[in-house]
Amino acid sequence: MEQLLVAMTWISALGAALIAGVFFGFSTFVMTALGRRPPAEGIAAMQEINLVVVRSGFIAVFVGTAIACTALALLAGLRWDDPRIPYWLIGAALYVVGTFVLTIVRNVPLNDELAAVDPAGSEGAAVWSRYLVDWTWWNSVRTAASLAATAAFILAIRTPAAP
Repeated sequence: MEQLLVAMTWISALGAALIAGVFFGFSTFVMTALGRRPPAEGIAAMQEINLVVVRSGFIAVFVGTAIACTALALLAGLRWDDPRIPYWLIGAALYVVGTFVLTIVRNVPLNDELAAVDPAGSEGAAVWSRYLVDWTWWNSVRTAASLAATAAFILAIRTPAAP
């Protein structure tokens, strides 16, 4: 059981860190660069990114990390006397709720709205203007949640197991 908990903690930490890095890149420079392009170009590029991302290795890491975090939280429930349990549960909650669920509730609907507009149409520019602000805000929240989850898992790794 100990080896499984350690392995799941590492998998969760590495997955959350990878996702935090991707989200960080989008919030700090990708969205800024797309926002500097004419709206039709920015919209078309983001529409393409949203199509490609769901068929990429990103989704395997994104979903796989949510599964690993959930499994880790369930396994941790069997070890209530372990000093690492707060870190496991906090890390799992931050990733699953603050990253995975938030994506479904906030970012995906924004992506769906953007997918429905014609990049060259008049409605596209208005949607794009709102999208840049709202999507980047929620993406920054996901970045912080993923990074905080990574920190919690690192603390779990550094904390000695119960004797």
